[in-house]
Amino acid sequence: MAGAGLLMLLDDIAALLDDVAVMTKVAARKSVAMADDVGVMSKVAMQKTAGVLGDDLALNAEQVAGVKSDRELPVVWAVAKGSLLNKVVLVPAFLLISFFVPWLITPLLMVGGAFLCFEGVEKILHALQKRKSTITLQEDFEQAKAQGVAQSSIKAAKERGVDPIEYEKQKISGAVRTDFILSAEILAIALSTISQESLSRQIAVLVIVALAITVFVYGVVACIVRMDDVGNALMRKDSPALQALGRGLIAFTPWLMKGLSIVGTAAMFLVGGSLLVHGIAPLQAWVEASLLAQGGAVAMVAPLLVHVVVGAAIGGVIVALVSAWHSMRGTQAAH
Repeated sequence: MAGAGLLMLLDDIAALLDDVAVMTKVAARKSVAMADDVGVMSKVAMQKTAGVLGDDLALNAEQVAGVKSDRELPVVWAVAKGSLLNKVVLVPAFLLISFFVPWLITPLLMVGGAFLCFEGVEKILHALQKRKSTITLQEDFEQAKAQGVAQSSIKAAKERGVDPIEYEKQKISGAVRTDFILSAEILAIALSTISQESLSRQIAVLVIVALAITVFVYGVVACIVRMDDVGNALMRKDSPALQALGRGLIAFTPWLMKGLSIVGTAAMFLVGGSLLVHGIAPLQAWVEASLLAQGGAVAMVAPLLVHVVVGAAIGGVIVALVSAWHSMRGTQAAH
């Protein structure tokens, strides 16, 4: 009897193990299927955000340009860490907002868009109001060497009346703030593509998109700011072709940085104006009915011009209001 009972117990254990194996296989298939679905949804979400991703790249490359050569990668890393912290805040925030108060996403994006336009106008005004410095380039170079900052930061800091070291800290903070707004729009667009999916899939897709855009943007930015080092390395090669390529890269880098500065400023108005226009229902309806409906080149170019004009106008109004506020505070302080 004891032997028969032991055999029955072993049969039960074997049957249980078979059931566990079957359930494990089913769970594994479901996990693989879910992973495939999440991968497809992440790819779609990234494609939807490609335009903003390009603006993010241009803006951040331009923001970190001009720092001292041996500090370029540390500065990029500092901004990248700030970007990751932005995503740590934004991903759960957007999930909570989408679940409890979805109507709040558009107003928040409009506020971010207005801030981008404000910074764009300020940047243009600073460029137009540059004063000729009485300090020689050699003195700028010596000060930059002593303080461990870029020579361009010395000049820009003097134009703004701030300490050069503090100016570079502000530059990093500005890049992180810009990244926050652009990341918010990217995640909002990504969330809109998966709004009908389960919470677990929304979380998975947003985390993948957040990590992917951070690695992509700051990986490319790091490559861009170190192009001159690549050029110098190529110039030390024995091959005349590689040496010529190195010289070409070194000659091309300043033009690339200038181009990124222009594209980055334009992106502030394009992205900011787009967020504002999409949030103003009558204006967005007019764009769709009057411009997008025409198709062709008009549908491609005209809405972008509207975004730039609206962004520049609202950014200019905000700059005027902020200037008036600072003037009032200055007057009151004098009293």
